[in-house]
Amino acid sequence: MDNDVHSSSDSKLQAVPLLEHQPEPSDEPQDLVTRFRAESKKLWHIVGPSIFSRVASYSMLVITQAFAGHLSDLDLAAISIANNVVVGFDFGLLLGMASALETLCGQAYGAKKYYMLGVYMQRSWIVMFICCVLLLPMYIFSAPVLKLLGQTDDVAELSGVVVMWMIPLHFSFAFQFPLQRFLQSQMKTAVIAWVSALALTVHILISWAMVYGLKLGVIGVAATINFSWWVLVLGLFAYTVCGGCPLTWTGFSIEAFSGLWEFTKLSAASGVMLCLENWYYRILILMTGNLKNAEIAIDALSICMTINGWEMMIPLAFFAGAGVRVANELGAGNGKGAKFATIVAVSTSSVIGLFFWLVIIIFREEFGLMFSNSAPVLDAVSSLSILLAFTVLLNSVQPVLSGVAVGSGWQSYVAYINLGCYYLIGVPLGFVMGWVFNQGVMGIWAGMIFGGTAIQTLVLCIITIRCDWDKEAEKARLHITKWEASS
Repeated sequence: MDNDVHSSSDSKLQAVPLLEHQPEPSDEPQDLVTRFRAESKKLWHIVGPSIFSRVASYSMLVITQAFAGHLSDLDLAAISIANNVVVGFDFGLLLGMASALETLCGQAYGAKKYYMLGVYMQRSWIVMFICCVLLLPMYIFSAPVLKLLGQTDDVAELSGVVVMWMIPLHFSFAFQFPLQRFLQSQMKTAVIAWVSALALTVHILISWAMVYGLKLGVIGVAATINFSWWVLVLGLFAYTVCGGCPLTWTGFSIEAFSGLWEFTKLSAASGVMLCLENWYYRILILMTGNLKNAEIAIDALSICMTINGWEMMIPLAFFAGAGVRVANELGAGNGKGAKFATIVAVSTSSVIGLFFWLVIIIFREEFGLMFSNSAPVLDAVSSLSILLAFTVLLNSVQPVLSGVAVGSGWQSYVAYINLGCYYLIGVPLGFVMGWVFNQGVMGIWAGMIFGGTAIQTLVLCIITIRCDWDKEAEKARLHITKWEASS
């Protein structure tokens, strides 16, 4: 983008008062119900499409495993390990790094520094592409690493081949995640849902053609996820550059190459923060697998984790919604608005969490039938259902508070909190409960919930309640000025 365009953009932006975003409640007194309804409308404008797009993306991975399962047990194991171990780690790290844009783009949009959103997204593309290149050895050498982790030779070798075919998927994350955050921060969420629906439809059709039409086996299954995910990337990119975002996308800019180190530090903090959360319950499955006679426990735990994974799409959508709303209000200098957005997001998600908590408690004897007819497994699922219910309840609050932290730019602090609560308290307590007190999977899970997740949620609650939101709004304005000066 040329400098004249920037100068023109800057002069136009300076003509707009920074706080001409929304009047604070104190400026125009409104009753609580009216304010709550108005904020809920803005929140659900982000959350609704976000739930759909996340479910669609999650479904693409599930469908991939389902098609592999119709080939052979070995193919299913290879796809499952590729998705859940290699791609799962990669997905969590890059998704976390992209959440830096929720802070920067959200605050810039609230401050009406519109052209900066496009610059921030391009910086994110550069940083995340470099990160993808650095992570390539994880894909290339996945087979020997999986063998070292205890996988059988045949599963590890086939998983290594599958992972190599998923390298295009790996690079798609570097572009799709920033595009999604860029659009969310300016409330352009409907297009994300529509493109996700298109990608899911394409994925189902291509998967069927590869497996049953062309008979390409597990390689064909792995190739479909690449194709479908790039449909998602190209669809969002086409919308962005073809006039969908006239204020925030003004073309490629050389400014994207400036300020990369500061951007990398914020992205890294975001990546570590979410990775520590993403891998916490994967460790639960790994620890359960080391119990004696663990087959039934793993089957029951897998069923519970599948239910938790589907339901988790809702609080993750609130994670995005809370992050965008808080960042928008802080960028506009409206500390009271950011506080109220936090209250609405947390209370709404908590009510939904209570509903699912009640559903799981009531139907604890029945929901396992969706996955198994084995009496021992169903009994184990019923026993674990109380822990599943409390996990769902805590997850209705914790991700929303993490979203508030992202919107406020607290990623590095939350990364330390996650490390301490999850890995210095939760995991050791789970080990003690599971092995020392011989409570098995119930003890491991209970220790990790109440020792890690509950304490982390409590700490985030205290930080959020004690937050000086007016001071945070001033910090956001200073950060925007700093980032703009680095361009």
